[in-house]
Amino acid sequence: MKIFIVLAHPEEKSFNAALFHTAINALAGAGHEVKTTNLYISNFQPVSDKRNFTHLKNADYFKQQEEEKYALRQNAFSPDILSEQEKVQWCDVMIWQFPLYWFSVPAILKGWIDKVFTMGKFYDNGKIYDNGFSVGKKALLSVTTGGPQKNYVADNYGSISSILFPIHRGILEFLGFSVLQPKIIYSVERLDDKERKMILDHWAERLMNIDKE
Repeated sequence: MKIFIVLAHPEEKSFNAALFHTAINALAGAGHEVKTTNLYISNFQPVSDKRNFTHLKNADYFKQQEEEKYALRQNAFSPDILSEQEKVQWCDVMIWQFPLYWFSVPAILKGWIDKVFTMGKFYDNGKIYDNGFSVGKKALLSVTTGGPQKNYVADNYGSISSILFPIHRGILEFLGFSVLQPKIIYSVERLDDKERKMILDHWAERLMNIDKE
């Protein structure tokens, strides 16, 4: 299978980075093709604006969706966006590796979403959910949290499924992806070395059989 992994964490020695590299090694070792984006290492510019495009349909009044449709026809996406779009279109499975920031993705990943999933190319009128452009592809979130699992209940933070619902339903399923069961690592800062190794081993084992999910 063709797997695309996106890492959104600023520290290369973090547990998120360890999960990212474990995934790459496990998938490649199982014979899968792997492409990656490390958003911080690549210095991805997350602000979505006129710089998304090499030239504009209307330079006097910016309407992003109109410019996205125009750029699709005129091949006017900026190189950083185009290269990421090609990876998404190439893959069978897309994995996002990130820490949970304020019940959502880090800003750099949100900016990547805003810039990469353009109208006309990844969604359009009537081309969403079961009729979306990415139907047949799968998506998997691998998420670390600062809080313990016991806090992720309805009368506290809310369930992890409710927290991830806007990402699962409002982004990935909206585009047509089938969403796999997320990988959640709670209280990541409190894990000892033995626990970290066990988590990494289980992650590698799961990914080596990702084609069966």
